[in-house]
Amino acid sequence: MAQLTRWQPIGELTKLRDQMDRMFEDWPRYFGRRVDEEGLRGAWIPAVDIRETKDAFELTAELPGIDAKDVDVSVQENTLTIRGERRSEEVKENETVHRVEREYGAFERSFTLPRSANSEKIQAKYKDGVLSLSVPKREESKPKSLKVNVER
Repeated sequence: MAQLTRWQPIGELTKLRDQMDRMFEDWPRYFGRRVDEEGLRGAWIPAVDIRETKDAFELTAELPGIDAKDVDVSVQENTLTIRGERRSEEVKENETVHRVEREYGAFERSFTLPRSANSEKIQAKYKDGVLSLSVPKREESKPKSLKVNVER
């Protein structure tokens, strides 16, 4: 005798949503580029670390294999943008390439700076494929400490 099961449309929709989520998570692997709400655009996405000290915001971007002349840092309103391009190596006439796993092409990363950032005084350093940016805080936004005198 055949067993009857109840149809649950919500369960079917949940399965479909899970499959769609997995498809979009795997998108870069199949199509080689990402575009999302975090300001990531391009053929490859360099890793960026952001730290905050009492005096500044520190950004460090890994840009291996990129010449400093191929990196552009700009600020428009309160958006800091890092752009560049990693060029692929030319294949020589007597050479056979068996595998290329590194990603090449243009990239762009954008970050919204907080109001406390002083975009007029950004300092940039580039050494050994690592871009370091220091965005100082405005004086009025830095924490101040006051000494409290206690009377006895």
